[in-house]
Amino acid sequence: MEDDATTPPPRRSDATRAAILRAARERFAADGYERATIRAVARDAGIDPSMVMRYFGNKEGLFAAASEIDLRLPELTGVPPEETGARLVRHFLERWEGDETLNAMLRVGVTNPAGADRLHSVFRDQVAPAVASVCPEREEAPMRAALLASQVLGMAVSRYVLKLPPVVALTHEEIVNWLGPTVQRYLTAPEP
Repeated sequence: MEDDATTPPPRRSDATRAAILRAARERFAADGYERATIRAVARDAGIDPSMVMRYFGNKEGLFAAASEIDLRLPELTGVPPEETGARLVRHFLERWEGDETLNAMLRVGVTNPAGADRLHSVFRDQVAPAVASVCPEREEAPMRAALLASQVLGMAVSRYVLKLPPVVALTHEEIVNWLGPTVQRYLTAPEP
C-alpha cells in the first residue's frame, strides 16, 4: 500500500489536545466554570494535569480554547429575502446537532457568567453582522440579532438541554416551519 504524501499522519499532540478539549467542554458544561478544575479535566482526558497546563497555560486559557465557536453562518445576501428565516433556523438546527462545542457552551452559558459572556461575543461578532446584511436598517441589527437569538437559543435549550419531549419529537422540517416565519419577521419586517 502506497503512502499518501499529501496527508501527514495525525500527530500524537493533536490527539492529546483534542482529548483535553473534549474533556474540558464536558467538564465546564457539567460543573460550570468556577467548579471545573484542571485536575478533573486531566482525569477525564486520561492524562497528567501538567499536560493540560502545557497546552493551555491555565484554566482561563483552557476555557478560551474549549469555547471557540464558529457558527459558519451561511452568506445571506444571495438568499431570497423571504427564505432567510427558514435558512437560518435550518442552519442552527444542523449546527446544534453537529457541534459538541456549541452544545457544551450552551449548557455553560446558561449557568455561568464566563460562558454567557462567551456566547454574547459569538452573537455580537457573528450573528449581528449576518443579520445586518439582510435587515432593512443596519442600526437595527443588534436588536434583530437578539430577537433571532431568543428564538434559536430558546429552541436549543428546550430541545438539547431540557429535552422537553414535545420539542425533541419535532422533526427539523416542523421546527423550520414553526420558527422560520417568526425569525423571518425578526429579520426583515418593519418595526411594529
